[in-house]
Amino acid sequence: MSVLIKAITKGGRCEKAGVKAGERIVSINGEEIADVLDYRFHQMNRNLKLVVEDENGAVRELEIKKGEYEELGLEFETYLMDKQHSCRNKCIFCFIDQLPKGLRESLYFKDDDSRLSFLFGNYVTLTNITEHEIERIIKLHISPINVSVHTTNPELRCRMLNNRFAGEALSVLNRFADGGIMINCQIVSCPGINDGAELDRTLGDLEALFPQIESIAVVPVGLTGFRDGLYPLKSYNKDTARATLEQIEKWGDKFIKEYGRRTVFASDEFYLKAGRAIPDADFYEGFQQLEDGVGLMACLKDEFEWALSECDGSDISREMTLACGKAPEAFLKELMLSLREKFPNVRVNVIGVENKFFGGEIDVTGLVTGVDLINALKGKALGGKLIISTAMLRHEGDLFLDDTSTDDVERALGVSLVPVMNDGEKLLDEILK
Repeated sequence: MSVLIKAITKGGRCEKAGVKAGERIVSINGEEIADVLDYRFHQMNRNLKLVVEDENGAVRELEIKKGEYEELGLEFETYLMDKQHSCRNKCIFCFIDQLPKGLRESLYFKDDDSRLSFLFGNYVTLTNITEHEIERIIKLHISPINVSVHTTNPELRCRMLNNRFAGEALSVLNRFADGGIMINCQIVSCPGINDGAELDRTLGDLEALFPQIESIAVVPVGLTGFRDGLYPLKSYNKDTARATLEQIEKWGDKFIKEYGRRTVFASDEFYLKAGRAIPDADFYEGFQQLEDGVGLMACLKDEFEWALSECDGSDISREMTLACGKAPEAFLKELMLSLREKFPNVRVNVIGVENKFFGGEIDVTGLVTGVDLINALKGKALGGKLIISTAMLRHEGDLFLDDTSTDDVERALGVSLVPVMNDGEKLLDEILK
């Protein structure tokens, strides 16, 4: 097994050692290199024996000495150095299955790759993980790993993931725990399916893996208007969300009492749906599950208020608009009121955008589309600029989910569009600068 070297960083250790583009890296210090995890872990030593193979099949060994944190300087065809692993499940709640047709192709790809779990925090179901990958994670102590658990009832997990191996895959959790791997867990909660008594069972089973369970996020299922032919699911309403939220918090209280940390958290959506106030930042124990929307609003508020406390008030005058999803609209309006106590002439108009593109039930900021943004704001006085969250845009920062570009929005609304990260300090800086 070997990996093709696409390019060599000029001036890097490998160029100086004579490695050439087009050759293949076979091993480092006797360890085969199959992908990015092998490469990243085995190149960490300062003294390396690198085996490469040229285009004619000739193999040679090179000895390389480098700094402790220095990279070898090799570039490969893809970041992972091989193909991304796709999902083998057809989950009853899968958001990708609920996308309308005609969006860019990359949005329809379902990843389920343990390497992305470690490198970027993606969640994996463990249904397509190989024995080699399991052993490598334990051997190299690749930790933490993020797992989409959903339920620990094997039969129910098979039904929810539409995969007859989904129940068996749960045994990997025990192997990781026994191997000292920390595990972050995700549960997409579907009313009447894996909540209630099933949720109690799942949290109880995960408790048995302590102390290797680092955090557990419980997230309400998100449903779009494009579910024709899919499993009949329903959304949480105020009453069912409140009941599930109370159940989650009781488990959190139990974990604090017995283990000294809350560990299990509900996402912000549960609090908004239940009509409950978002807890303070201290509640979230370091915000381990921000990507799942757990404590996202509390973190933003904490950063914003801290940054605001460091500012001297002034009479500067300006007006702008902050667009978001409908869910956090009231929260952000309240946050902007605290700004006006110090800066009475700074007006930030918060507008929650109704998500008509996905059918109306989706109300989070990250799924606001360019078309809905334009339709919601057209004809309104927006002030000097329009601030949005970078979560609305793809990684390159130029396109919304519906392929509307940031330039399209600026032309349609006649205003400068400013994407800002979900960071309270950066948001305040953009407002005041």
